[in-house]
Amino acid sequence: MTVFRDGVSGLPRDDRPVIVTVGTFDGVHLGHWSVLEEIGARAAAREGRSVLVTFDPHPLRIVRPEAAPKLLTTLDEKKVVLAGSRLDYVVFLAFTPELREYSPRRFVTEILLARLGMSELVIGYDHGFGRGRSGDVNTLRDIGAECGFAVDVVEAVHSGPGAISSSSIRRALAEGRVADANRGLGRPYLLTGTVVPGDGRGRELGFPTANLRVGDADKLIPAEGIYACRATVPAGRFMGALHIGPRPTFPGTGAAVEVFLLDFDGELYGQGIRLELIERLRSVEAFATAGALAEQMQVDVRRAREVLGER
Repeated sequence: MTVFRDGVSGLPRDDRPVIVTVGTFDGVHLGHWSVLEEIGARAAAREGRSVLVTFDPHPLRIVRPEAAPKLLTTLDEKKVVLAGSRLDYVVFLAFTPELREYSPRRFVTEILLARLGMSELVIGYDHGFGRGRSGDVNTLRDIGAECGFAVDVVEAVHSGPGAISSSSIRRALAEGRVADANRGLGRPYLLTGTVVPGDGRGRELGFPTANLRVGDADKLIPAEGIYACRATVPAGRFMGALHIGPRPTFPGTGAAVEVFLLDFDGELYGQGIRLELIERLRSVEAFATAGALAEQMQVDVRRAREVLGER
């Protein structure tokens, strides 16, 4: 998979068919994955190339900033997840005020056809694009009939009673239902960033924690609570117990995202860390003493080990 960060300039052109899909693909959840699998299969069958055209920043950051959602996947996380697909190329288009004003026809003709040489377009069932999301499946099929490309629609993927969507996954995470979110994603939810110094409270309690500075301010942080997680650091992969939110046992201290790595001994300051959230263990609580909190943390660690061992 080759990534083009600054649009489609430099994308190779030849006589092979080009199978394209377009969308924000925030989360790259199982519904998105079904579209990616479809274009990969079609490209293989036609000995062509599969291309995802996606956007950075999220279009709502430009169209309606007040309504822009927190991100399920940052740009770097999206690249990591997409690397497991059958895509030949991923094109990140800068979503600008100018691009916002493109009509559906202009976007198709000037970008997908003129720059990519698109032969076939595969989209999700709820796809909308162009100025004011005025383009839909019927619009695309009309343009395709006129311009000579096929349009195929991939139906929704369901988990439980509803279709999987980025919005439903955001709701699950906002409520701390990380296991439900993971089912929709088809993998654990990721938090990535850098380890920064904290106030040393965890070390005083016998549980030295790594404080995470999340790498993107727009990243969605799940609901406050204690989570079982897996951590990847330069030294390897470890089980962990993650705290998200305030620390009410110590008045005057701020909220934190901090993780205790099981069976780890070493320094992590300044190093990158990736957390895979598996299950929420409990809510954040205030304890009467630091000793009572330390006892609860022992329980949390045992429970995290149990959960992660089962998974």
